[in-house]
Amino acid sequence: MNTESFLANVENSLKTHGNLPALTDFKEKTVTYEDVAYRIAKLHVMFEIYGLKKGDKIALTGKNSVNWAVSFLSVVTCGAVAVPILHEFTAENIHNIVNHSDATILLVDKHLLEQLDISQMPELGLVLLVDDFSIVKSKKTDVSKQKIDSVMKEKYPENFSVENINFHKDTPEELMMISYTSGTTGYSKGVMLPYRSLLSNMRFGEEVLPNLKTGDSVVSMLPMAHMYGLAFEFLYEFIKGCHIHFLSRLPTPQIILDAFSTVKPRLVVTVPLIVEKIFKKRLAPAINRPVMKIALRLPLLNQFILKKINKKLVALFGDRFIEVIIGGASFNADAEKFFKRIKFRYTVGYGMTECGPIIAYEDWSKTPLYSCGKAAPRMEIKINSPDPENIPGEIMTRGDNVMLGYYKNQEATNLVLTQDGWLNTGDLGIINSDGYLFIKGRSKNMILGANGQNIYPEEIESKLNNTDLISESLIIEINGKIVALAYPDSDAVASGNFSQTEITAKMEEIRVEINRHLPAYSQISQIKIQMEEFEKTPKKSIKRYLYG
Repeated sequence: MNTESFLANVENSLKTHGNLPALTDFKEKTVTYEDVAYRIAKLHVMFEIYGLKKGDKIALTGKNSVNWAVSFLSVVTCGAVAVPILHEFTAENIHNIVNHSDATILLVDKHLLEQLDISQMPELGLVLLVDDFSIVKSKKTDVSKQKIDSVMKEKYPENFSVENINFHKDTPEELMMISYTSGTTGYSKGVMLPYRSLLSNMRFGEEVLPNLKTGDSVVSMLPMAHMYGLAFEFLYEFIKGCHIHFLSRLPTPQIILDAFSTVKPRLVVTVPLIVEKIFKKRLAPAINRPVMKIALRLPLLNQFILKKINKKLVALFGDRFIEVIIGGASFNADAEKFFKRIKFRYTVGYGMTECGPIIAYEDWSKTPLYSCGKAAPRMEIKINSPDPENIPGEIMTRGDNVMLGYYKNQEATNLVLTQDGWLNTGDLGIINSDGYLFIKGRSKNMILGANGQNIYPEEIESKLNNTDLISESLIIEINGKIVALAYPDSDAVASGNFSQTEITAKMEEIRVEINRHLPAYSQISQIKIQMEEFEKTPKKSIKRYLYG
């Protein structure tokens, strides 16, 4: 691996693996590395005709697909800054991010485009469909299919080949992408990741992860607009010359198991929710039967049964994987303990968008129960605690993976990045004498969704507080569901002469309306009415810890 340049590794992969299968939309058409190179070249010509300059921002959004992957590679390899946006965000969220990021070009899939209002994104000069790269809008009339084909013939008179590739030459501190952890401008956190961060993450894969070989197959099921999925279900495998299968449909457990059975992935990267559902539906019923519980207590039967369960679980994941890497959220303790007991090949990693994403990892055979590994190469971890081995403190990290800061948000940057480069993660943990990290909780207000999405309570609270009937509110998590605690506005209640039943009904109307403007993963499941004001600090902020 080229340790000096991220894009040199992409270029080398395309040239080295030319006729090998590269990307597949699951059970649909496959494209080779050479096909990918040609599509990138054609998009570069389009950007050139449009007048794109180095460092310009290009937003892209849509479900995982071959063309989404091609789009991302096309953006960064021409020296532009990629702004990937989760397709689960509402139209309003996407408008906000496109505008906040200063994007001048948008690549969007057809289904999502139907929900957007391009007039709400006035700085966009070019809008393309990810589905077929057709032009939806262009401020320049000469950006046309005919013009693009003409320029391609001029540039490559003897037809394009991988030997014609000549990508942008990246430098370590140069901005590569802006990854938004939130959808609204009021709480926008556009994480600025330099090439250094992504290169270090790719080197981590090469040095520490199970060694994938050219031609190995993997399944990409996490959204590529999320750093975890982008880095380790796409970019690392692409640089290694693997064959990547994208699940474009909603990845339900059944679809995922079908993909595992068909593709037989060599490495599985996933979130706890998927593994927990497989455990709960496929293993727990059998394990919890009285006869099985008795059998598991008998030494002679115990090992035989555990091996059989492990074999069945391995088969569900396709039989060929080296390791299952779990990250993005906390793992159910019971499931984790059982997986360790049956010697299933899994490990739990730790990271965040601000580190592109890796902070800690260890091989499955070495990681202690409930640990998320040791500091990754080129990263340091320390605990802000008087006794880091026994008293939880905030986890702090420093190293090559760490972001440049938040885009157009110096105040937020200053809150998390120290002058000597330490990033305050907002998580609590301890670290043992061998360097293994154990996460003990979240110190920030952020709620981590089951699929690893970041849920910011303040965003939802601001929407609730803007309604006439609610004076103040608090978003909490109860049994994996988002619940709103709401204190009614006494004036609104008095003026409407509402009964308790009517207030409850009105709150339900508010819940339904607010949910229309929220992504599916942060929908409010219930509004609980508070009969008294929330307790406050001297600064008049709610004492959140009293209500969690």
